This record gives sequence, C-alpha cells and structure tokens, in this order.
Amino acid sequence: MFAVIKTGGKQYKVAANDVITIEKLPGDAGSVVLFDEVLMITSEAGSEIGTPMIAGARVAGEVVKQTRSAKSISFVKRRRQNSKRKKGHRQDLTMVRITEILAKGAEPKVAAKAAAKPKAETSEAAEKPKAPAKPKAKKAEVASAE
Repeated sequence: MFAVIKTGGKQYKVAANDVITIEKLPGDAGSVVLFDEVLMITSEAGSEIGTPMIAGARVAGEVVKQTRSAKSISFVKRRRQNSKRKKGHRQDLTMVRITEILAKGAEPKVAAKAAAKPKAETSEAAEKPKAPAKPKAKKAEVASAE
C-alpha cells in the first residue's frame, strides 16, 4: 500500500516505514505529523485517485529530526565588467518516518501513543528552584611584626 501526498509544494510517493526528507515542518523529534493533502492511495483492493484530494484520507508520520541541506553556492560573474557575486544557501529540512496511511478519516495509532505520554516529569523538575550558591569566605591574613 502506498500513497501520494502533497507538502511543501512538492508531491511524494510514500509507504509505511518510509523515511522522507521534506521542507521544514514545525515540531521536535518524536512529534506526530498528519498530512491531509492525499492525492492518491493504492492498496490490494485497488487505487483511489482524488479530484484533486481524497476526502477524509490522511497520512500519519513521526518527525525523526530537523536538519539542513548541503550548502548550494550561486556564483555569477559578468565578463569584462569587473563584477561578480557569490551567495550560499542551506535549506531547512525535516526528516519524517511515515507510520501509517489512513483512508476515510480513521484516527492514527501514533497520535494516541503521543497523547498517553505523561508530561508530569518535566513539569516537576521545572518547579523545583535551585539553591543559591554560597560565597566563599576569605581568610584574613595575619601580618607578623618583625
């Protein structure tokens, strides 16, 4: 089973457990991403093609990491004009692992797991204030009279 999704102005053919690199999406590693713009789904039963999107179909994924592309350099030189320009660019990217393809509005299993994780551990650590550091006492020097 595979699907064709649209994100970041591009189309991607994805299947379960595929890792794709796409334009930057908000979210940290481990967060759940849902793609609502599904153009086509193919399974054992047959293919379904949207006009232009399939209503109710979604693709669930998990953010693996936020990264950047390799540097691309744009260099322009105009001959005999003593003119040149050099610019570099690195695109922000997100690596996403596709977890499941959902047809007709089914809820993803990954979102249920993410909602079940307790956040109490991080909030308890934030509430405990740290004790201020005590300044070290200086020893008085005794001058001997000689």
